[in-house]
Amino acid sequence: MLFNSFTFFVFFSIVFLCYWFALKDKTKSQNIFILASSYIFYGWWDWRFLGLIALSTLVDYYLGKLISKELNTIRKKILLAISIIFNVGLLCYFKYYNFFIDNWVDAWQSIGFESNISSLNIILPVGISFYTFQTMSYTIDVYRNKIKHSNSLINFAAFVAFFPQLVAGPIERASHLLPQFSIKRVFNYDQAVSGFYLIVWGLFKKIVIADTCATYVNTIFDNYENMNSLSLLLGAVYFAFQIYGDFSGYSDIAIGISRLLGFDIMMNFNKPYFSRNIAEFWRRWHISLSTWFRDYVYIPLGGSIGTPVGKVRNVFIIFLISGFWHGANWTFVFWGLLNAVYFLPLLLLNKNRKYLNNVSISFNLSGLMNIINMFITFFLVVTTWVFFRSKTITEAFAYLKRFISDLNFTNQYLSIERYAIEALILVSFFILVEWFSRNYEHPFLGKYKTIYLTFIIFLIIVLGVYSEHSDFIYFQF
Repeated sequence: MLFNSFTFFVFFSIVFLCYWFALKDKTKSQNIFILASSYIFYGWWDWRFLGLIALSTLVDYYLGKLISKELNTIRKKILLAISIIFNVGLLCYFKYYNFFIDNWVDAWQSIGFESNISSLNIILPVGISFYTFQTMSYTIDVYRNKIKHSNSLINFAAFVAFFPQLVAGPIERASHLLPQFSIKRVFNYDQAVSGFYLIVWGLFKKIVIADTCATYVNTIFDNYENMNSLSLLLGAVYFAFQIYGDFSGYSDIAIGISRLLGFDIMMNFNKPYFSRNIAEFWRRWHISLSTWFRDYVYIPLGGSIGTPVGKVRNVFIIFLISGFWHGANWTFVFWGLLNAVYFLPLLLLNKNRKYLNNVSISFNLSGLMNIINMFITFFLVVTTWVFFRSKTITEAFAYLKRFISDLNFTNQYLSIERYAIEALILVSFFILVEWFSRNYEHPFLGKYKTIYLTFIIFLIIVLGVYSEHSDFIYFQF
């Protein structure tokens, strides 16, 4: 059930009306209804995986209880280890089993030996990378005494399966979202309006920007051997906006739907393509995952404190895991390592915390340097996206090699696609809107917001790409 489908519109309309009218002022009933709705939403993808999310919920709920009551430090650590091993084990089996087996077989074959081990026909459950991290952070925080264990299985199950952010985040913390299931929720008009604005803006990002760019990205990447440098550059840039519009669009819709139900979930993107170095980019891109790895992996390893060797080790570990989290392919691993290479000099030179303020442009040397740094950072990010999008590392290097060796910047691709100019105009318009609204979560502000909202809705209706196969990119992770 896609956010950008008529089926979801009908589903959410029913949920919204029942939630606020039939179950008004009945917090427990609302929570049960949210849980049931979330399981229907998740089961719509594949009902067979409902048992998996229910099992994950039960295991971490009861482990959290046991951890909170256990006074013996060693036994407490063992209980936490069980939670981590269980959750990581689920990911390894469903997401990485075939990857490890295939690479094991290839490694033995490369030295002349045959292996009888074969891969399995395993279907990847939608959203497993998100909800396993969400439940795992709960038991870790209970172990650290940062939160108390939940006394309500219904509330905890609803927290884990909360359908707006279930399959592609943001990855919420129990300390933030879980308590919201225990308090009475009252319909707030201003909160609902801001949620509606975010849904509209998210839909524009997804079905107008991302899905339009996807048409060109697919053609260029599938035929990169025959494309000139300009076409390859366009393909890489278009993918940068495809993945950003797709993923941040999903996050905006998820946040908006949550607000319509009286919940607040965290921001996941903050205009990342206006970053002035890679460190700032990672503070603005997929914020819920970046902060998860920071709090539960990077800092426990020692973070940026310690010897230079320790700092280098921690950076490579965190980006390696981040890359591997995205998928069972060496392209994602290399993508993570390349980001580590970009990030490391900033850390060693103590410049990783240089840009903490929102970017602004002034007519002086400082403003000029901001522009230059944004272009350099965007170029570095785009090169990493080539590896993220390519099927193999070999194809990614071949793509980049052809780009720097062809050096033909004629309008080859623009001339063979009927709407190529319109796509450039759309992306340019999107950049301008993002820039002028860079200090806000959506652009519908000021006295002309109604006119602007109407115009964006018009673009969604007229230029939106409507397809049954228009999945969100991060569903595969």
